[in-house]
Amino acid sequence: MRTTGQLARVFGEPAVAQAAAARVLVVGAGGIGCELLKNLSMSGFRRIHAVDLDTIDLSNLNRQFLFRHRHIKRAKAEVAVQAIRDFNPGIDATARQANIKEAAYDVDWFGGFDLVFNALDNLEARRHVNAMCLAARVPLVESGTAGYLGQVTVISGGATECFECQPKAAERKTYPVCTIRSTPTAPIHCVVWAKDYLFAQLFGEQGDAADEDQGMGAEEKAENMEELLQLRTEARALARLADAVGGADFAQRVFAKVFSDDIARLLSMPDMWRQRRAPVQLDYAALRAGASAGFDPARADDQAVLAAADSLALFAHAAGRLAQRVVGQRRRGAAGALAFDKDDDDALAFVAATANLRSHAFGIAPQSVFAVKAMAGNIIPAIASTNAIVAGMMATQALLVLTRRLAECHTAYVVYGDGRPRTIIREPLAAPNPRCPVCRRRYLTLRVADCRRTTLGDVLGLVRALEGTATDLALGEDIAAVEGSRILYDPDFDDNLARPLADLGLVPGKMLTLASEDDDSTAVPVILSIAAQRPQGGAEQLPPPPPLAIEGFESLPEFGPLPDDAPDDAGSTAAAEAADAGSGANDLDDDGAIVLDADDDAVVALDDSDVDSVGHISDELHKRKLADATPPRDASSKRRALPGSEENDDDDVTMDD
Repeated sequence: MRTTGQLARVFGEPAVAQAAAARVLVVGAGGIGCELLKNLSMSGFRRIHAVDLDTIDLSNLNRQFLFRHRHIKRAKAEVAVQAIRDFNPGIDATARQANIKEAAYDVDWFGGFDLVFNALDNLEARRHVNAMCLAARVPLVESGTAGYLGQVTVISGGATECFECQPKAAERKTYPVCTIRSTPTAPIHCVVWAKDYLFAQLFGEQGDAADEDQGMGAEEKAENMEELLQLRTEARALARLADAVGGADFAQRVFAKVFSDDIARLLSMPDMWRQRRAPVQLDYAALRAGASAGFDPARADDQAVLAAADSLALFAHAAGRLAQRVVGQRRRGAAGALAFDKDDDDALAFVAATANLRSHAFGIAPQSVFAVKAMAGNIIPAIASTNAIVAGMMATQALLVLTRRLAECHTAYVVYGDGRPRTIIREPLAAPNPRCPVCRRRYLTLRVADCRRTTLGDVLGLVRALEGTATDLALGEDIAAVEGSRILYDPDFDDNLARPLADLGLVPGKMLTLASEDDDSTAVPVILSIAAQRPQGGAEQLPPPPPLAIEGFESLPEFGPLPDDAPDDAGSTAAAEAADAGSGANDLDDDGAIVLDADDDAVVALDDSDVDSVGHISDELHKRKLADATPPRDASSKRRALPGSEENDDDDVTMDD
């Protein structure tokens, strides 16, 4: 096509040839993803795969131009891919409506692509894709937008910064758990309770829910000790309910626990309600009898504010579906734990329904499912023109990456504000942070024939057997094994050695981290990506592969010794030019999520799953993350301002979903 000829004159014929041959993955088919898929299909890319969990909503149509009104409720990825096929019938484009964090999308699956694009508004998913690309040794083009601000960078393991290289200190508003759990006064309190407490306790990993004393100082803890002890008792009772997930009366038992028994306990403390409106107990049978005629919880209108009886029907429906998913995971040998995702219809319905039932109990105005999604997902406005600019820069960066011209790639910012000399500012890609907790790791693949028979002890035995060989993991004598936030083994805890990997939730798609327990060790931790054995193909009779093996030693990056005081990157002139981009009523976290002021009635979470693991970038490191186009308004603050945010508070548009 004519476009490829123009690209050849700018980037060279090899770039066009590589684009046609490369197999690329686009994660996210929303605001950025739609523009990117269109760009790739019209720029000579012929083998494109798109993944997105979400479905099309009416509010998407003002900026996601591959979608039309007739597409509402259909899968974003499938509609977007069909649209680009119509633009260019000769391309090989495929789509999946799925969660990219599912076990099916393991290191082998990511390794089947030549290049990955992140077009996500979900921070947890962005972290996951970053880690998977490091493990699979596939370059990643990372992006993000927030209103008039945007950013694009290239991540290549061992050569550039990864998504989590820059240290940041979490700066977001939190609420004392006693407020969330006992005395809510605003819709956001109910949403946080439903998402970060109830959902996490019932369906998340053990320990997902927040500690009862989070957000309290020592004096406040002492004053509320009796209430904290009661809250811990409640949490243990809820944990017992979680163990019974899947039972026929599961939803009714949860309802009785949190909307009747717990409220009765609160009402038994009259002093708590002398200056507050006392809550009321909800009656399951009475609400169920009052459900609206013809209300179908499977097809609930996400723009409608539901009555309490209809919220109960939605609660029971969503709780049942989530319970089925947990039970199904356990039957397959997995841990049976779910993480909240605002694009997961069942999880969102559960959080919205439980938040609204709690609102009815405490005399708080209920919210629509759509409004709850905005609060639970840290959603802020999106601008179509910013998405288009960012997607265009992603496509040009891709052509450079595919022709191994990494030195010509850059981190680019879209900035906005009066008196700015230019809208796009760029700087060279930075080297990896030597203290990064994610990319300063050795990523290897653990091939397992049968996770139901192979034990954790077998894996650690294999690691021991490699000592003194060319593939020694060099972790020392004392090793700890960790998956996610769970410590599975250390020298003082060996209860899991005889347990099968599947019993521990270590199945293909999961990652096991091995690290030295020696305080003085400089050993680089090892992350083992668990994968099934490769199928034996061809007519030639080959010996069967070993039941357990570690692969990937031949392409490990070299890590130098960690400096005693690794200097922070002071930032470049380009980053400095991005300073003082404007002012606004709200502040930005680096994933585009608003960091709330005290009076803001918007989303706050109590756990760390929605926030980058290392928080804000310091003043000296103000670069290479989304919000870093807008450093502090003054030298005493590290908070970023959203330019013009006082005019961009329309909840009908989201960051880039």
